[in-house]
Amino acid sequence: MGENSTIPQVDDASFQEEVLSSEQPVLVDFWADWCVPCHMVSPVVEEIAREKTGALKVAKLNVDDNPETARKFGVMSIPTLIVFKGGEERARVVGARGKEQILKELQPHLI
Repeated sequence: MGENSTIPQVDDASFQEEVLSSEQPVLVDFWADWCVPCHMVSPVVEEIAREKTGALKVAKLNVDDNPETARKFGVMSIPTLIVFKGGEERARVVGARGKEQILKELQPHLI
């Protein structure tokens, strides 16, 4: 893995169980190693994961390694952050955004 991340990776095989079947809302960071903006967003996602422990589960999905899931949810450009709750997409943030902007989109969907 190209980045020093504490956030667990999910893949095509574990997505259903780890994300869609989760009791908690899950923020999934769709990224790739070659994507410069993804590396800019990554520390922000890490911060959100730390601050929202208990209210939000956070996971990363490498779109190069897991094209099936990226295609299923129509992820056309990265970084894309999607909040899933109750097995459904509830919010989507596309592109490198600041923490405040991301939290504003996520907040209504947290526990």
